[in-house]
Amino acid sequence: MGTQDHMLECELRPGKQHCQSGTTAFIARSVETLQTLGLGGKCLLRLDSGNAAADNFDVFGGHYFIVKRNPRRECPEQMLALARRVGDKQDSREGKNVYTGFFDHFHPGGDQNRPCVPVAFEVIKRTIDIDGQKLLVPKLEVNTWWTNLSCRAKTVLDLYHRHGPSEQYHSELKSDLDVERLPSGRLCANKIILLCAMVAFNLLRGLGQEVIKRAGLAPQKINIPCWRIKTVLKNIVYCAVRLVRHADGFRL
Repeated sequence: MGTQDHMLECELRPGKQHCQSGTTAFIARSVETLQTLGLGGKCLLRLDSGNAAADNFDVFGGHYFIVKRNPRRECPEQMLALARRVGDKQDSREGKNVYTGFFDHFHPGGDQNRPCVPVAFEVIKRTIDIDGQKLLVPKLEVNTWWTNLSCRAKTVLDLYHRHGPSEQYHSELKSDLDVERLPSGRLCANKIILLCAMVAFNLLRGLGQEVIKRAGLAPQKINIPCWRIKTVLKNIVYCAVRLVRHADGFRL
């Protein structure tokens, strides 16, 4: 989780299952597990646009959230006019205007019976492309996110775009632990294998963090906040050592 990337929950699903099917219960279970950890603060839950269903907002609890919103029902020209009126213009290159801010009149799922949730937006109007070519018709791009964070819209955008490291952690799980291709032809067996992989992943991640905490004792310089799972396996697990007991003491 978070900056150290320990896995909290994992769920293997059939390929034909929609990403929102069962997700509300999965989020509720994850939030309940977070509460049992007693972290002493709020966590930030970040979801893609496939999980922007209104039911998910009921199980977020008191945690912060950023949920990608699909603005396919809104006209881009109207969103641009609204962004110009209520948003802030950001510094950008010639031929590109970027507006960020918040909308306060949208209801999750379009349900008018639900309270409004703030929507952070980024509306981009391009009249010149990145190669300097002028466009006959301006190109509009609209990005919106549901959120309850009380910060600048630009900060919300930056927090959402930090899912890049999370993709690296997925890569570590699949490649470093070799679970990209699960071995069984039965889904239930592969679910158990994935749960075992989660336990191994968390143990190796914790081992790497304990080594970094004691970086001053290491024979080599360590100046990174987190080791890859492959590095932990190579430098710690696969390293041959001998434990010697001598003179009422142990020596590694």
